[in-house]
Amino acid sequence: MRKIFDIPGGVHPAENKHQSTQVAIGSIPLPNIIILPLSQHIGAPAVPCISVGDKVLKGQVVAEPIGLISAPIHASTSGEVIAIEDRFIPHPSGMTAPCVVIKPDGEDTWVELTPCDDYTQFSHLELVTKIRDAGIAGMGGAGFPTAVKLNPRPNTKITTLILNGTECEPYITADDMLMRERADQIIEGAKLLAHLLGQPEEIVIGIEDNKPEAIAAMQKAAEGSQIEIAVFPTKYPSGGEKQLIQILTGKEVPSGGLPADIGIVVQNVGTAVAAHRAVKYGEPLISRVTTVVGESVEEQKNIDVLLGTPVSHILQQHRFHDDDCARLIIGGPMMGFAMEHTEIPVVKTTNCILVPSKTEMPDGEPAQPCIRCGMCAEACPANLLPQQLYWYSQSEDFDKLQSHNLFDCIECGACSYVCPSNIPLVQYYRASKGAIRLHEEEKRKSDRSRQRFEFRKERIARAEAEKEAKRVARKKAAEEAKKKLAEQQTTEVDNGSPAPAKTAPDVSPEKQLAKLERALSSAESRVERATTQLNTAKEEGDADRIASCEARLKQAELKVDEAKAKLAEFHSGESAQTPVNAAIQKAQNKLNQSPLEKQTQTIETLKKRLATAKEKLAEAEQAEAATVDAFRAGVEKLQAKLTTAEQELAEIKQQAPNAAPPESQTAEKSAAEIAIEKAKAKAEAMASMSDEEKTRAQYESLKSRLDKARDKLNKAEEEGSEHIEAFRNGAEKLETKLADIEKKLSEYS
Repeated sequence: MRKIFDIPGGVHPAENKHQSTQVAIGSIPLPNIIILPLSQHIGAPAVPCISVGDKVLKGQVVAEPIGLISAPIHASTSGEVIAIEDRFIPHPSGMTAPCVVIKPDGEDTWVELTPCDDYTQFSHLELVTKIRDAGIAGMGGAGFPTAVKLNPRPNTKITTLILNGTECEPYITADDMLMRERADQIIEGAKLLAHLLGQPEEIVIGIEDNKPEAIAAMQKAAEGSQIEIAVFPTKYPSGGEKQLIQILTGKEVPSGGLPADIGIVVQNVGTAVAAHRAVKYGEPLISRVTTVVGESVEEQKNIDVLLGTPVSHILQQHRFHDDDCARLIIGGPMMGFAMEHTEIPVVKTTNCILVPSKTEMPDGEPAQPCIRCGMCAEACPANLLPQQLYWYSQSEDFDKLQSHNLFDCIECGACSYVCPSNIPLVQYYRASKGAIRLHEEEKRKSDRSRQRFEFRKERIARAEAEKEAKRVARKKAAEEAKKKLAEQQTTEVDNGSPAPAKTAPDVSPEKQLAKLERALSSAESRVERATTQLNTAKEEGDADRIASCEARLKQAELKVDEAKAKLAEFHSGESAQTPVNAAIQKAQNKLNQSPLEKQTQTIETLKKRLATAKEKLAEAEQAEAATVDAFRAGVEKLQAKLTTAEQELAEIKQQAPNAAPPESQTAEKSAAEIAIEKAKAKAEAMASMSDEEKTRAQYESLKSRLDKARDKLNKAEEEGSEHIEAFRNGAEKLETKLADIEKKLSEYS
């Protein structure tokens, strides 16, 4: 005979259990709609794996678990998914949450199941996976995923398995009727759970002594097994997990700890049945026994109801009288919560739907000030100080609440039940728990933000230090090179040999201008890319990336300013120089080149242009710019030109043994010589001109070039040429030069 221990506190409210135990567990017709909340358990909500319009079968997974503490959701009947949207769910706040909404087809067609006759042939992992995939969560409390409880830490030895058949809450008889009618399944479920926990030394089923029929049925079913049926006196809240452990073992779960910490696992009798059916028949958790009770319904009983069935449908089937209903309560009168409407679904933890009449449960008296009588402390089964917790809750003193072990409160409502001032103490504790959790979550977010900020500062400081080290190294290397050069020059002077004079490379103005324009275009492209990346970072709200993109944009803008300054400096110096010598040199170089050299030079130029075009194409693809197609077309055309030029080069090499016709060479030389003579004549004419005449000549030349450029631009626009932008840029540059010359001419007048 097991020794039974007492728990501190507790109360003895009116039981009101006989109303719903007069008939066997029943059933009701299919509803017109099934509403399946994605969060019917403690932990992360499940994620839908179906879409609106999909046809689903009974038992099919419609939402998959995410993370360890989670559970899947299954369709409780066959039909069509008509919505995945927010709906009202059973919650004290009356909140809405994401739900899968199914319209039943009336056929109730099952998905293919995988039964198992002998679970001992399966490994522990396979069995736990079956239970997890069946979506089983605690059916007597907060809905903790059962698979997690059945898979304790490797270093944890479970010595006692307790099945909770206490059901101490008034009005609720779901477990009572389950033990009366399905005792064999509960015993089989207990054996399965014991097998998964490594055969604990003790397997105990705890039942209060106010359930004689259930006790008799369970004792008969447990005959010949090591399972013990423990009966103890009725007292509320003996069904609390920690309270039941203390009653049956005399052990106390440490504050903030778990039963597994002291080698005990507790499961509800309904959970044991669900686990047994999941393993033996392959059935997921899609229904449960729920008590429908209260004087506002004509028929009070327990029903096996599909999860997702709207409460309104259940009440309608029990002939509900709305005008006489005091309130709709999900759960019992002690730990349940009132709901404002009936369009909420039954979920895995819905053990009772209580609809008392106004005479059965009249409105409570208004709350009065606390008189410090201490009755709440005497009734508390967790040995807390409800009065102190009440004061700290009112003042939102979260530190004091936690130091007084607020989270050890099981929210049984015993303190509120005995309070002579009618203070809703448990509601204060629930609100404070929520506020503390919210405060801690905000603190965690703040800590993460601070860490990111500190890491960013450290990263920037490290980057600056590296840059400074590189600058110092470059400066030191330059000083050493300068010192060596000075020493070398001194040595050469001492030896009497003059140092060779350095000559700057002869670069044509056209190449200088092209180089400066390319640098400006490249800098502007970098500004565009940096701006795009900055806008993307702002849309994503990434603070670190925003700061990095802003720095990159600023640097790119500085490069643009620098390139513009160099280009302006070149233009200002260009007007003071004559391009005649450059033209003469260019013509002479062209004259001296052989056809093979010309073609080779053309190929080299095309290769450089192709490489540059490929780089720009890669940058545009990386930035997902709108100009990707234009860059790709440019690359293809340059590739085609390069191929043609290489073919022409091969032909020239084949014809190389045969000298080119002297007529063509002579004609080419004559054309070049004519160009040189014209350039020389122009140079002589310019030399005899005054500054004003030179400026006017430049003005006329630029005006003529601008007219030609505009003609080319107009022609390109008419033909839809791909070079329109290049012609437009050229015309704009000539217009700028012409404006500068006009300004200069105005100074002479």
